[in-house]
Amino acid sequence: MKLYSFSWVPLLVLANLSLLCVSEDFDFFYFVQQWPGSYCDSKQSCCYPTTGKPVADFGIHGLWPNYKDGSYPSNCDPNNPFDQSQISDLSSGLQKNWPTLACPSGSGLKFWEHEWEKHGTCSESVLDQHAYFQTTLNLKRKLNLLQVLKDAGIQPNGQVYSIENIKEAIQNGIGYTPWIECNVDSSGNSQLYQIYVCVDTSGSNLIECPVFPNGKCASQIEFPSF
Repeated sequence: MKLYSFSWVPLLVLANLSLLCVSEDFDFFYFVQQWPGSYCDSKQSCCYPTTGKPVADFGIHGLWPNYKDGSYPSNCDPNNPFDQSQISDLSSGLQKNWPTLACPSGSGLKFWEHEWEKHGTCSESVLDQHAYFQTTLNLKRKLNLLQVLKDAGIQPNGQVYSIENIKEAIQNGIGYTPWIECNVDSSGNSQLYQIYVCVDTSGSNLIECPVFPNGKCASQIEFPSF
């Protein structure tokens, strides 16, 4: 009997090791929202979702686990693929707040599948699939970046604004320092594309970013209409 009981120990160790390999540790999340006008006003252009043109608002790009050294885990658990049935109750919220703009037109499922399998699986020690998408939608509702910018007189009207004024407006509005990513329009002008803020490992609380991504914008950037 003693030999039988001890024979389970290596199996338990192997099981625990496999769990550790799947559930990668991470230090914080980037919560990333993109401006659809800037996505579409580029050489690659865009395609509206099969559900129609999205509202003129920042849309979710993703919730991305990151390390403090600037690196990040990805595709952490091939054994936990995207399962649409697990988020069926979130469909309307995802279509509105997390729309796809890629071509050809799609429902959004491929976009959400990509985000879950590349990024979400690396936070599954904290958030299962439903919680990952629900938490991200909660953050979107909590952070009305368009209203924050409008309150500071920064409108999506094709005008040029100082990137420092944009950062200051967001910092004043949410209490934390954002990181701004730019892209270029079809004429080569720098424009406001994505806004990154940092969130703790629970996915619930904003924090100051331990590190910012690489890249920089021009000092004056467009905020295109959509």
